[in-house]
Amino acid sequence: MTDRPTTAVVLGGSLSGMLAARALADVADHVTVVERDVLPAGPEPRKGLPQARHVHQLWSGGARALEELLPGIVGRLQDAGAHRLPVTTDIVALSPYGWYRRWAESHHMLLCGRDLLDATIRAAVLADERVELLQGTEVLGLIGTEAAVRGVRIRAADGAAAERILTADLVVDATGRGSRAGLWLTGLGLPTVERREVDSGVAYASRVFRAPEAAREGFPVVNVQPDPRAGKPGCGGVLQPIEDGRWLVTLFGSRGAEPPTEADAFLPYARERLRHPVIAELLAHAEPLTDVAYTRTTANRRHHYERMPAWPDNFAVLGDALCALNPIYGHGMSVAAQSALALRETVRRHGWGTARLSRRIQRAVARPASAAWDLALGMDVFYPGATADGPTLRDRLLAAYVGRLLHTATGNGRIARRVTDVTSLERGAQVLLTPSVLLAALVGPLKPALSGPPLTAQELKAAEVP
Repeated sequence: MTDRPTTAVVLGGSLSGMLAARALADVADHVTVVERDVLPAGPEPRKGLPQARHVHQLWSGGARALEELLPGIVGRLQDAGAHRLPVTTDIVALSPYGWYRRWAESHHMLLCGRDLLDATIRAAVLADERVELLQGTEVLGLIGTEAAVRGVRIRAADGAAAERILTADLVVDATGRGSRAGLWLTGLGLPTVERREVDSGVAYASRVFRAPEAAREGFPVVNVQPDPRAGKPGCGGVLQPIEDGRWLVTLFGSRGAEPPTEADAFLPYARERLRHPVIAELLAHAEPLTDVAYTRTTANRRHHYERMPAWPDNFAVLGDALCALNPIYGHGMSVAAQSALALRETVRRHGWGTARLSRRIQRAVARPASAAWDLALGMDVFYPGATADGPTLRDRLLAAYVGRLLHTATGNGRIARRVTDVTSLERGAQVLLTPSVLLAALVGPLKPALSGPPLTAQELKAAEVP
């Protein structure tokens, strides 16, 4: 323990960085966030976040962690227009195994545009006088040795000022997919980190639409999923209600079936390439508000820092810098919130200055990342070309069992709830291995398969679908 004031530095002003700063503000005297870009003052696009234009959701496991970090923030998001949708009551989804039924609420998700979410959280974090933001500032590298990090070297991003050193009791890297943590650590004399990448080759194309007037409140998420195990390129799409009566729609396709970049080809792709044309049918009377936003930044990339044989004191990595996920599964933001909470609780439990504190932090933040990683790989590893060697035996065995569970969930509400326990990041995957779940998977669905999307007559009328 230490009697002097404790300080922390968070690298990156992303959602992960802001939540890490909020977590550390509860256990440190001062937290400095270092961000290369100049962040917008309100809900506006920010540089370096290509996935922001595409569908996002905050699963209830992440929403609960967010509320613990920032009490009242969920209410503020809802006041600003975010939707709280019950799972699976307000989800219309075609899985590789058929249409899911809309069972009674088990969990929930929060839906809004990424700009609104980031701005609301950023304002709440920076309102804390213990948190300082250095924006327009570039991180050049770590200061320290292989045994301990003492701080970072920084300078103005435009290079106008000389570099300087920022010391801290803990440095947290939340710089996202572009993180240089691995290079920094080898530069200090540490071994190369174990790394795995699974790149499904999926590209995203997204547009925002004004929903038909009667469908602007209380409309469900609509999700048409591909079957990555079919041995051919997969196509899918998600329609997601967001604030101000709008729908955010993302179409996606793997190598050889990428969605179009042209606005006039957007609906034809949804109608002709997806496994069901329901999204195109719903958009027929919606008003397009934006051009097509496009990205290929979708690879799953995991750095196993928690497995390093040696780890320096006073340093930790979280967020996309630790585990970057295909955004289509919507787990990145929830993992960020849960990781920040794990960061705070680890420091609280062990205290500043205790031996191997940063090692404990790294292992704690790896746990929520590992859960989401397994969920993403269960689908993406089967796309052609996703990995150099194809799925491992573990990948195949896990996918076979999960596939059986998903098939069962189309006609068994209890198993659907267990599956959403895991996908909402509320509980660990061990709940899927209990004897009763194993038996249910063996039996299979208790109800017959649905023949089409379970939209109600009222919802179809609201969207003006004949």
